Amino acid sequence: MSKNNYWLVAAFINTLTALLHLIGGQLELIRPLLDSNLPWQAKTELLGVWHMVTVFLFATSIVYWRAGTQPQNKLEVVAFISYLYLLFGGIFVACSIYAALLAPQFILLIPIGLLGLVGKQKENKK
Repeated sequence: MSKNNYWLVAAFINTLTALLHLIGGQLELIRPLLDSNLPWQAKTELLGVWHMVTVFLFATSIVYWRAGTQPQNKLEVVAFISYLYLLFGGIFVACSIYAALLAPQFILLIPIGLLGLVGKQKENKK
């Protein structure tokens, strides 16, 4: 059985990102948000969106792991997810520039997207 090491590395980074998002983000961003003076409606919606992202991160980790160990017929799904990660990373770059403040999430998101696309090229050459 062939493996796609690019997708396995992407899966590892993605899983690490999901864990950092779940634990670190909860402590550093969500807890202070919930303690803020924002209206409860806004707090609840932001909390929901935060955990939607957490679900997305873990779900795409599973896709990368499965594609990395069984790459057959996974090209389009992995490519789609990889493009999303590049776009998400680009948003953090743009927000960092706009706010003149470093939002470092792109440091993890862009490599996941790039590894996904390089792995797709590897599969296309088979």
